[in-house]
Amino acid sequence: MATCRSCGQENPEIARFCLACGAPLTEEAPLREERRIVSVVFVDLVGFTSRSEQLDPEDVRAILTPYHSTVRDELESFGGIVEKFVGDAVMAVFGAPTSHGDDPERAVRAALAVRDAVTALNAARPELELSIRGAVNTGEAVVTLSARPSHGEAMVAGDVVNTASRLQGHAPVGEIIVGAETYLATRAAIEYEPVEPVTAKGKAKPISAWRALGATSALGERDLSTTPFVGRDREIGLLDATWERVELERRPHLITVLGPPGVGKSRLAAEFMERIASRGGRVVRGRCLPYRERSAYGALAAQVKELAGIFDSDDVDVATGKLRTLVERLVGTEEAEAVAGHLAILLGFETKTTTPDRDSLFQSVRVFIEAGARDEATAFVFEDIHWADPALLDLIELLAARLHGLPVLLLTLSRPELLDARPAWGGGLVAYNALPLEPLTGGDAAQLALHLLGADTKAAQVAQAAEGNPLFIEQLAAVMSESGAPAETLPGTIRGLVSARLDALPAEEREVILDASIVGRSFWKGALERLARDPDCLSVALAALERRDLVHRDAVSQIEGDVQWSFKHVLIRDVAYDLRPGARRREGHRHIAEFIEASTPEVGEAGAALARHWRGAGELEHAIRHFVAAAEEAERGWAKQYAVTLYKEALDMTPEDDLDRARFLRRRLAVAQQAVFHLGDVRVAELESESS
Repeated sequence: MATCRSCGQENPEIARFCLACGAPLTEEAPLREERRIVSVVFVDLVGFTSRSEQLDPEDVRAILTPYHSTVRDELESFGGIVEKFVGDAVMAVFGAPTSHGDDPERAVRAALAVRDAVTALNAARPELELSIRGAVNTGEAVVTLSARPSHGEAMVAGDVVNTASRLQGHAPVGEIIVGAETYLATRAAIEYEPVEPVTAKGKAKPISAWRALGATSALGERDLSTTPFVGRDREIGLLDATWERVELERRPHLITVLGPPGVGKSRLAAEFMERIASRGGRVVRGRCLPYRERSAYGALAAQVKELAGIFDSDDVDVATGKLRTLVERLVGTEEAEAVAGHLAILLGFETKTTTPDRDSLFQSVRVFIEAGARDEATAFVFEDIHWADPALLDLIELLAARLHGLPVLLLTLSRPELLDARPAWGGGLVAYNALPLEPLTGGDAAQLALHLLGADTKAAQVAQAAEGNPLFIEQLAAVMSESGAPAETLPGTIRGLVSARLDALPAEEREVILDASIVGRSFWKGALERLARDPDCLSVALAALERRDLVHRDAVSQIEGDVQWSFKHVLIRDVAYDLRPGARRREGHRHIAEFIEASTPEVGEAGAALARHWRGAGELEHAIRHFVAAAEEAERGWAKQYAVTLYKEALDMTPEDDLDRARFLRRRLAVAQQAVFHLGDVRVAELESESS
């Protein structure tokens, strides 16, 4: 029998806690503590203490429950740990127990997301009347790594916590303020304005503070550049040599170009693709989109559509006919029905049938690619696979392993985050290369800046501030050229870059690019005509924006008969979108949803885009319907994880009183989650089948 040291109660040997008083019966492990740099977030409701005095306790709980849930979800979605709730105050920690390398930025972004989420919560439930203020502070703390915040155990201790609490108490209502260390660590990514220093009890000097206005940067894609291609001789040489082996030895190869945003992945790929074309090879491109505004196999779908001449505006019957014609020509009539049927499922054209296993879907893709590349050396380019659905990543690796005796190159572009999700990416493949891309060296960076600015002094400052990142060099040089800012006023780091460029635009051009941001990463003139206050100025404004290198006209449009444009970089689109007021966004999202419905068959990428545009318009009923349809489509393509995401989005929007729909969505979500859980078993079965 184990005797409790606290109360003397005897307990059975299997007991870990005293049956009488709950005290632990085993020796506690020693505390694991470290000194770490952490970012602490404090968020508090304004005036809630006095308000709660007038409320029944059950009413207080009814208000705090959705508030706590909303705040926790936003903080944890950025990687924070909610250490404690104290009444209406919330404290979260970033950088402990695990550091992410960008924890101050994560903390500020999370705090801003909380502010926006509470605003949205008020809009959805006006009776809550919630007002918040918050603060973020960064500094050294003693971190108890073994602490269990869910059990009420404190994780961090130090002045960084006390200072964050003091800052929060002086923040304006509805705003987020930050301390000096947070500001210095995040000013390149977050736009700030200074506020009066905070005089706090126990502090010898006032605390410097800044008000966070919003993000000036976001994750996005790197588009092509018209600037000189410098500093990549070694990398282009490796790609050339690989392509030569692919052609001469008919040996398929997988290459992954890895690098941070703006380092030049897309530009390197573009130069390489031009060289392939000059040698008579064929290039087929597909892109994975951020923010889950895509279908599970969106990149592959773009490649198949390009080969088959399918437009997004094609009716499903027309698109299916084009697909079947191509497949019959490539594989013959005997296999065409099965291959075309499976490809139609992956592209979202087939909604009534499914397949019993994923391997048959992937096998059809393999047959299609083998037939298409048998007589023509082909490079299949998958851009930004760090945003890819796991199902697409599985397919790429399967193709790299199983294609044989064909002149096929699989070129993938990714940020290093891919290796976090797939640490063994490319492992076990005989023909695989990872090509890391580093920032330009000092001489190459200066050469690029000199080309853009034509002045030695300015170029040196730009190259130094951009730290060799080609995108930063381009954008900073553009700000200097367009705003006329003198060299001595250059910031030490890139901050507020995109918003500054947008603010410098003439009114007509600025209006057009803000409207375009509502459409998305790519947009169409026909869509802008529904939004523009003066449709007659569109052609002139778009041409001017293209000259400024903010947007570019795409060679191929997904909407037949309409001109398609894309933002130069997704950061430009995101900042422009943030500048639009909520009412204008909702109005724009409604117009774009109607445009998509009129122009496409509402399957594939269009289905998920419709769901998000209707959600942006505030039309939750329409949005839920399209989210469910997109989830069902994802399930048919064995993109189970994507289906889980879509069902969750639909469930999150379902009103609490819609019990029947909520039960339906929970059932579908549970089935999809169960399928995800067993995907590992499916992969094992596939491997066993392959080896037998």
